Amino acid sequence: MLVLDCRSAAIEDRQFRDLPDLLEPGDLLICNDTRVIPARLFGHKETGGKVELLIERVLSERHALCHIRSSKAPQPGAGIRLEGGYRLTVIGREDDLFRVEFLQGMTVEGVLAAAGHVPLPPYIHRGDDEGDLARYQTVYGVVPGAVAAPTAGLHFDHEILQRLDDKGIESAYLTLHVGSGTFQPLRAENLEEHRMHAEYCEISEGLVDRVRSAKAGGHRVVAVGTTVVRGLETAALGGMLEAYRGETNLFIRPGFRFRCVDVMLTNFHLPESTLLALVCAFGGYAETMAAYHHAIARRYRFFSYGDAMLLIPKSENR
Repeated sequence: MLVLDCRSAAIEDRQFRDLPDLLEPGDLLICNDTRVIPARLFGHKETGGKVELLIERVLSERHALCHIRSSKAPQPGAGIRLEGGYRLTVIGREDDLFRVEFLQGMTVEGVLAAAGHVPLPPYIHRGDDEGDLARYQTVYGVVPGAVAAPTAGLHFDHEILQRLDDKGIESAYLTLHVGSGTFQPLRAENLEEHRMHAEYCEISEGLVDRVRSAKAGGHRVVAVGTTVVRGLETAALGGMLEAYRGETNLFIRPGFRFRCVDVMLTNFHLPESTLLALVCAFGGYAETMAAYHHAIARRYRFFSYGDAMLLIPKSENR
């Protein structure tokens, strides 16, 4: 784990098991308790062409929004036959997503459980296997709905969570269902023109109370991953953290004023990604780039199954 103190630009090479030593009693560690679903489906159009679906969001028992990859985009009314004999109908479009309906008697959850595949990141060039649904999860993920794991949380096991608790570092949870848009690169030269993907987020009144209590006691809010940062800062856009339930398309980029998060734990991200833009906004562009060059030189592992980075920001960033 690389530790970046952005106040001094100091970089330190540590191990993830050192995390409890780097946090303080009373700090509030906030994690994303979403759980990855087997959201990738394969099948054929009624005309015979192959299709690949990626469920982006479950809307109801029988309805979902999804990406569809095929030789030609299916039109409303088109039928699709999935592996295992399951069937669905395309009923409309919402921007680049398709709204689909599973046939009567078939639920989205049931079909995914029977025929779905784990949607591994696009830079993992293999099909999923039986172990991926367990490996590509955090140990505390309990709310199904994500199509990508909140990967900063993959470093945690029950032992380190217990060590954090023993030291008096509290844990709390929000839910943000990570969408496939997390892998989309920045396409606009001007960052202000980039259109961020929307993801469902839920922050409870209980979490709000715990954050306010921690800050009132002079303690820090430690966000585990960029999804937690986006969720908390979405709910704090009005100036104070409030309970929140709904979509967020907040794009955090350099110049953003952070209102809630004090410390961030994250992985190392793809270049030209919204995730790296968020890290640069939090840690400072020059400081973050220096840390990345150091990580490359020291052969840190990048991306979803890679190593961790702990950022302590400049005071004016809060």
